[in-house]
Formats: sequence, C-alpha cells, structure tokens
Amino acid sequence: MPDQNDLDLGTPGASGRREFERRRARREAKTRDRHPHIGGLLLKLQEAPEHEQAWAKGARGEEELAAFLTRRCPEATVLHDRRMPGSRANIDHLAVVRSGVYVIDAKRYKGKIEVRKPFFGPAKLFIGGRDKTKLIAGLNRQSESVRGVIGSLAPGVPVHKCLCFVDGQMPVVRRLEIEGVPLFYPHRLAKQLSQPGDLDDNQIHRIAEALAQRFPPA
Repeated sequence: MPDQNDLDLGTPGASGRREFERRRARREAKTRDRHPHIGGLLLKLQEAPEHEQAWAKGARGEEELAAFLTRRCPEATVLHDRRMPGSRANIDHLAVVRSGVYVIDAKRYKGKIEVRKPFFGPAKLFIGGRDKTKLIAGLNRQSESVRGVIGSLAPGVPVHKCLCFVDGQMPVVRRLEIEGVPLFYPHRLAKQLSQPGDLDDNQIHRIAEALAQRFPPA
C-alpha cells in the first residue's frame, strides 16, 4: 500500500481543543480584570462553564475515536479534523477504505441514545432525553461537500455518512438509523470500515490525497 507518511492526516480534535483553550483564556482574563486581587483564587474555586467544557469533551471524543480506529482499522486511511471550504464547520474524520469514503461525525454524549418515531412527522434523535436531531443536518452538509469533490474526482465511488458515539447508551444488537444515517458506536464503525469493496490500494491513496488537499486540517 502507498506510504501514508506523505499525507497530512491532521490532528484529531485539534480545532475543538483550540476553541476550548481560547474560551478558557478569555474567561480567565475577564476574571482577573474584574478581580485583580483575588482573580487567581476565584479561578481555582470555580468550575469551567458547561459550554466551555463541551469543546474539551468533544475534542477528547475525536481523539479517542481516532486512536481506536488506528488500532482496529490499520488499513484505513483516515483524515482528521478537516476544514470545509467556505464554512466555519469542520469534518471530524474522513475515512477512505475499500468500500468508499466515510464522513464520520464523532460525538461524546452521556445518556441514552434513541430514535423516536412519532405518529405524525419525521423521526427524532434524542440523546439523554434531549432532541439532537439537528446533528443530522450538520452531517448532511459535510457529506454533500465531500460528495461534490468525489463526484468530480472519482465518479461512482460511494460516499457514506454516519454519526459515531464514543460514549452514551446504545443498543448492542439492534442498529439505529435516522434519515438514512446509521448511528454507530466505535466497534461497529470499525467493522463497517473493514468491509470489502472495489477500491484498491492505489485508488484509496489517490482519493485520500485529493481529499487532504481539498479539505485541509482545520
């Protein structure tokens, strides 16, 4: 297989980690400005707000999933934390394997993960009792961006999309899906990425190179 060392695979969770550090530095600076004498003590006593911690948790989720896929799917070429051109959004992971390209959105949530299907209206994704269906819209935008590149680069190569939950409670046997998007936990995602397909080593490397250029590290 062509050497992956010439590819910039990116750093898992890098943009999320930077945002966490930026928010923390801003909060600490404000606290010290408002309380010049006791600001340091206050910072030691107070916990970081949830919106700040969420960035660090998300980054850890991406790091954990990347490490897991490296161990379980050594043949996969996985790009991490990629910037979407013309957007502030990023793509957590892009995997190029025998069966095509996978757009992977890693999530680290606590609580039960379920798909609720009401009598009327579309299905909803709930995590820990909260409606998180909007995650699908974000993933769809990422997938369409990648699909546009693949369509001109390698017509006919499948582009898949999925959410992967590195935490939370999911059914072990039954597979969850919403709006055609499968919901995986890491072991099941690794199994999916290991499926056979039509792409050979050179095609995988060529596609990964093109994606690395069009979606640079965030």
